[in-house]
Amino acid sequence: MAQRSAARATDRFERKREAILDAATEILNRKGVKGLTLGVAAAAVDLSTTSVTYYFKRKDDLAAACMMRGIEAMHWSMEQALTEPTREARLHRLLTLHLERLRLTAVGEAPPLPVLSDLRALNQPRRGEVRKAYGKMFRKLREIFESADLDWLTRGRRTARTHMLLEQLLWAPAWIGKYDPEDYDRVRDRMYDILAEGMAAERSAWGPVPIPVSELAPRDRQEMSRETFLLAATRLINSRGYKGASVDKISAELNVTKGSFYHHNDAKDDLVVACFDRTFEVMTRVQRLAMALPGDQWTHLSSAAAALAEYQLSEHGPLLRVSALTALPEPIRRQMVQHSDRVSDRFASMISDGIAEGSIRPVDPFIAAQMLNATLNAGAELGYWVPGVSQKAAPAVFARPLLMGIFGK
Repeated sequence: MAQRSAARATDRFERKREAILDAATEILNRKGVKGLTLGVAAAAVDLSTTSVTYYFKRKDDLAAACMMRGIEAMHWSMEQALTEPTREARLHRLLTLHLERLRLTAVGEAPPLPVLSDLRALNQPRRGEVRKAYGKMFRKLREIFESADLDWLTRGRRTARTHMLLEQLLWAPAWIGKYDPEDYDRVRDRMYDILAEGMAAERSAWGPVPIPVSELAPRDRQEMSRETFLLAATRLINSRGYKGASVDKISAELNVTKGSFYHHNDAKDDLVVACFDRTFEVMTRVQRLAMALPGDQWTHLSSAAAALAEYQLSEHGPLLRVSALTALPEPIRRQMVQHSDRVSDRFASMISDGIAEGSIRPVDPFIAAQMLNATLNAGAELGYWVPGVSQKAAPAVFARPLLMGIFGK
């Protein structure tokens, strides 16, 4: 009798804990670590804050538990995929499992996967624990590229392709809501086709036309001063998250007073918006410079992708990671998402025109543009994953595998 009572108590505990995690994950995905509090999570499941502390003592404990649960789910999918006999079958199985999880979430049969990009906002020791689990998941995914027929790939290139592939999985929830859940199998097939075969038509070779990074730099002194300010803030936000990039740290990085900071920006959210505006302006400028080049749409697309991959590792980079969106108030976030969508839509137009002229394979332009956008955004962290990779090597190491096929030379 005592054992049955203990088992029922354990079951109740686990069900309530899972309910708290489900609700907290939705809050985390909307508001980031900054907006997830024990009180907000408690209200979402009709509990008092004191009751939630019985399961999670601190906010960081709750946020970390959400992320760890998501990492474990993705790690399981990777393990299942790796049981397949070929690299192509492994990739297809991975996408199948991941898209099925997104489908179950869309129809209300599974909780959402957590946004992992905000893990930098966690405090120690939770940040270290989540990073360790993330690294283990990353290494598991990299096994897709560790086969005899890919022995020509260096460790750095395997790691770069793993980073790009993982970004596709993490970014998919941001755009897949455009589709009905019953269409997710089709989305899976289109994603697999792009990853396995690339976007280039058979006659289109890799040979992007250089777009000098210097053409993207500000010209006059006032613009250069503001660029310096925004670049320092971008680097801090990318590396430490919104919460970790405090006004004090940004001011110290630039050796200016907090008064000088508030002279340029009314509030920290204004600074994040300015960093996003700078990012979208650079991407738009690159797209327009590429579209003005002689040649076909494949030349335009590959040249834009190469220039942005290179820019991320230049003295003018990186661009702001989209992960910072979760820290913004929802009305401002929607506005920034619209800006991001315009960049993606422009890529989709280039891809569509390339398909019509025959320089780009018949791929889904919308999905291809989202995948390209995700890849270029992830380029901000390429130097972290592949230490020592040069600015000039970035296009071939990172952009080319998506455009020419993830398993190709």
